[in-house]
Amino acid sequence: MNVLKFGGSSVANPQNIEKVVQIIANASANNQLIVVVSAFGKTTNKLIASAEQAAQNSANYLENFKEVELVHFEVIHELVPKNQQEEVKNHINSLFKQLKTLLEGCFLLNEITPKTLATISGFGELLSSYIIANIASKELDVVYKDSRELISTSNDFDKAQVDFQLTNANCQEFFATNKHQITLLPGFIAKTKEGKSTTLGRGGSDYSAAIYAAAINAEELQIWTDVSGMYTANPHLVKQAFPIPHISYQEAMELSHFGAKVIYPPTIQPVLEKEIPIRIKNTFAPENSGTLISKITENGKPVKGISHIENITLLTLEGSGMVGVSGISKRLFETLSLHNINVVLITQASSEHSICVGIYDEDAEKAALKINEAFAVEIERHKIDPIIVEQGLAIIALIGDKMRNHQGLSGQMFSSLGKNNVNIRAIAQGASEKNISAVINSSDAKKALNTLHEQFFEEKVKQLNLFVTGVGNVGERFLAQIHQQKKYLKEQLKLNVRVVGVSNSKKMVFDESGISLKSWKEQLQNGEASSLDLFFQRIKALNLRNSVFIDNTANQQVSEVYERYLANNIGVVTCNKIACASELNNYKKLKHISHKYNTPFLFETNVGAGLPIIDTLKNLIASGDRVHKIQAVLSGSLNFVFNNFNENISFHDVVQQAQEQGYTEPDPKIDLSGVDVARKILILARESGYELELSDIENNAFLPEKSIKTTNNEDFYTSLIEFESHFQQIYKEASNKNCRLKYVAEFNDGKASVGLQHIPFDHPFHNLEGSDNIVLFFTDRYPVNPLQIKGAGAGAEVTASGIFADVIRIGNQ
Repeated sequence: MNVLKFGGSSVANPQNIEKVVQIIANASANNQLIVVVSAFGKTTNKLIASAEQAAQNSANYLENFKEVELVHFEVIHELVPKNQQEEVKNHINSLFKQLKTLLEGCFLLNEITPKTLATISGFGELLSSYIIANIASKELDVVYKDSRELISTSNDFDKAQVDFQLTNANCQEFFATNKHQITLLPGFIAKTKEGKSTTLGRGGSDYSAAIYAAAINAEELQIWTDVSGMYTANPHLVKQAFPIPHISYQEAMELSHFGAKVIYPPTIQPVLEKEIPIRIKNTFAPENSGTLISKITENGKPVKGISHIENITLLTLEGSGMVGVSGISKRLFETLSLHNINVVLITQASSEHSICVGIYDEDAEKAALKINEAFAVEIERHKIDPIIVEQGLAIIALIGDKMRNHQGLSGQMFSSLGKNNVNIRAIAQGASEKNISAVINSSDAKKALNTLHEQFFEEKVKQLNLFVTGVGNVGERFLAQIHQQKKYLKEQLKLNVRVVGVSNSKKMVFDESGISLKSWKEQLQNGEASSLDLFFQRIKALNLRNSVFIDNTANQQVSEVYERYLANNIGVVTCNKIACASELNNYKKLKHISHKYNTPFLFETNVGAGLPIIDTLKNLIASGDRVHKIQAVLSGSLNFVFNNFNENISFHDVVQQAQEQGYTEPDPKIDLSGVDVARKILILARESGYELELSDIENNAFLPEKSIKTTNNEDFYTSLIEFESHFQQIYKEASNKNCRLKYVAEFNDGKASVGLQHIPFDHPFHNLEGSDNIVLFFTDRYPVNPLQIKGAGAGAEVTASGIFADVIRIGNQ
């Protein structure tokens, strides 16, 4: 014989009830069944609310009652066979009259006793079980039995203790003579020896089913609910979570205690003693195998699941007067016990200087008051401090029977949380090592669960959540590259790169599940108005693991928000040179914050677009080399301009062509004035370990003063036409010497300069074509023949690829 229990969501409406009846029909084909049902979805909550409103003399106390009444009669009308409806309606009417009388009594007396509340809250199961029994009897051999005639309990009306000796005798006597294929019973309710109605507390219907299963030595207890078993983590918070095929009783109890609401911990106790397996099944996907809970499970992962509890308060009792004093712990826990305050977590310092306990938020105020009263003398004498109360917390827990046999699990847990800036307030681990618990901020719970699930259950695929600002030439190509390589990254590099937010100067859009890179333009166009502050606040509020802010702009204001991102453990990848070329103190501060919070801050594309210039330089310095001199052509746009400028084409036309091909900044004057190159050599000098300001860079400008002072692109281009003869003269001087014009950046002996130079044919820079860059590093190890890096140094495509490379570096960290 099997026992099947169906929860409130499984019988919430006529459509669901029909599914339940079909499951019962299939299961009863080869087995005699006991079927236990909960109240229709939300019924018990509404009945309790009605009772509380009545006790408070609220005139609206019957509103919830009427809603419940309407739902039940709708089910009768739709599903009960026509020839049985009158009889069923009469019985249900009788129950509702009794219920209404009880509610009216609460209203008149202006109070509600535990006995009355237990009676009222049990009506939901009485109603649902009788109706479902009559629906099922249309085609099945069903008998209805009131659980109050079988389960006997103590007089603790709302959390009654079961008298198993009498209950087992009742069950065995009834089922020994019951020949019906299906026996349908209400869950949750029971009765005292004196015949008074009681309830079995939270999860009582599960408990009822387990009591019956144990009493008759059932082959299996099936709990039918709205999910396909116990999951590796809460699937509402962790999208990658999946059902656990097989789990032990102890693991199931640990997961249930720590928030997995599929099954209630006391449910397991009656069947555990008799080693009756429990199977969790999904009413809405009965073909799924679900989760089997038994004494022994097959070998598998050491961590079986990750669970958490919200709404936790941490109480800390500490003081020098606790050290070496016997009985402090006893007094603390006795105080909590006397006032019915449940302790969820305990941790104590080995110095005996402090004890931490985790309790539910709802008990925090009472607990603090009573503990301070209990230790009033010690507090007054400054031996013990007043209780410290910290709220807004959650507990996360790793759970698994075989965790004790695997070294390093704690290290993996805390390391992965630390990398994502999840602050741990307290830690607890039992000697059995089946559970490692940590108290964290509630706001970090989702991120922590996803981080741990990725660490322990996923195929070592690291998820990166990108927030991209600036979707012009570079940004658009960057998104296209991400889209193109997404499959490769996941299969080959084990990186799942997801773009969660996109913004430009006018609009921004977010999608936590990932913005479609096929239609991001349309989504952005329909997005909300953007602002730098709001974009940051949204990213912070999402609080996703491995978050990275991508700056594809050349905007000063954007560069000024990097500090906020880094301090909140949000990585920064940027091609915007302004921040790293800003005042030295700001550059140092960004570097310091990056190290302090272990937050990536990468800016490879600041110099040389996609060329590995900064990365190579960092490796030189990290390995102990020292840079003495740098010579470089660092402007792909200027190199393009002077490679194509001659007596047959105007300077204006060449510059315009460079901008059209995406080689220059949106404001080409930044490139042509030498400011961009000055920033680049400054960044290289700083990364080499030298402390320079931008004002220390000697800038030998070739633009006329009037061109430099223009305030918009139109005036700038007009000035280039005006001074064409000036530019032709510069070209002629170089040509007469059989030299090429190159805009060169130099750093030597702590001094730096940028400017046009005449490059002879035997110089390494002479044959630098197109928009290529070249850098020569003269170091201790390369004193005569410098280390040389050369290649395309401008253009949206290569710049985007450089940003992409920085993202991959973060993913590989």
